[in-house]
Amino acid sequence: MADPSSLIRGEIRSIPPYNAGLTLEEVRATYQVDTIAKLGSNENPLGPSPALRRLFSDIGELARLYPDPQGRALCTRLAASFSVDSRQVILGNGSEDLIGVICRSVVRPGDTVATLYPSFPLHEDYTALMGGRIERVPVTENLTIDKAALLAAASRKPRMLMFSNPMNPVGCWLTPDELAAVIAALDAETLLVIDEAYAEYAAGDDYPSAIDMLKGKDIPWVVLRTFSKAYGLAGLRIGYGVVSDTGLCDFFNRARTPFNTNAIAQASAVAALEDLDHLAQSVKSALTERERLKTALAAAGYRIAPSKGNFLFIDAGKNASDLAVALLKRGVIVKPWKQPGFETFIRVSIGSREENDHFLRALADAEDVDAAKSAG
Repeated sequence: MADPSSLIRGEIRSIPPYNAGLTLEEVRATYQVDTIAKLGSNENPLGPSPALRRLFSDIGELARLYPDPQGRALCTRLAASFSVDSRQVILGNGSEDLIGVICRSVVRPGDTVATLYPSFPLHEDYTALMGGRIERVPVTENLTIDKAALLAAASRKPRMLMFSNPMNPVGCWLTPDELAAVIAALDAETLLVIDEAYAEYAAGDDYPSAIDMLKGKDIPWVVLRTFSKAYGLAGLRIGYGVVSDTGLCDFFNRARTPFNTNAIAQASAVAALEDLDHLAQSVKSALTERERLKTALAAAGYRIAPSKGNFLFIDAGKNASDLAVALLKRGVIVKPWKQPGFETFIRVSIGSREENDHFLRALADAEDVDAAKSAG
């Protein structure tokens, strides 16, 4: 592969790696000492307020000391699960933090970033903040990915091709053959960024893991994942990326804040990775309820996009923002989509059975009230 630094803005290349200091674990491992006075980072020896210990009984040094800036324990665990070098893994304050890091590192004023549409808004927003130009690849009339248009966009050599798979907010996805075709259409002048925030929910042989498909390919790439969804750690803000090579990952590390993931989040993510039963239960519940909700909505006459995520993208056939307010009045929160061309769509997360039933009742009631108003 060509030198990855050719993709990195000169401003980032000129920044030396941040000197974050050594962790207690590094000192113990390197110098074989048992007692350590950590006096290099201006930390409070008294630690946090006792009030925090009432919330987290074992919070201790996790709150008092700066976190490992590289998140080595978590990165090592993730690297092993994907069979990559731990130096290819980068942590973020949620995967959305890493979208910003990547855009700051790569996108220059006037550069083109191609993405699927409707998009996760931050794919477009961070590009715009760097002065980049968005090329949208809209979904088809059937609310599936337009594969021919996506291949055409890839062949035009954008600075970056960034999209979600499964797609957010729609839920549709690329099959292994379709993703392979996209990869084949790219070259070293384009950074491929695939946001796999919902990969754990994407059951079936028709959904590929991009990490496995991209290993060894002669193009630069990043695959983003998160602990916010299937692992249930949204409030802790912890995500990660797997990068095509260690050199490119090093440049991305220079563009992020040195301590962008906190110690409690890092430790929680390691624990979450070990609890495979909880992950399986979470995914099974979401898939079961997704199909039940989809069946009920289809029977009520709604158009629904195919989905591999823990959500459904639903055409309400009316102004989605007005419907969202009507649902709020009935105790239900959904997300009305506001990007042009999709203002009649709501994205509904898959909740518990009770929450989903609450949504269905509220939706039916809101529709009945609208029908009564129209008849009056």
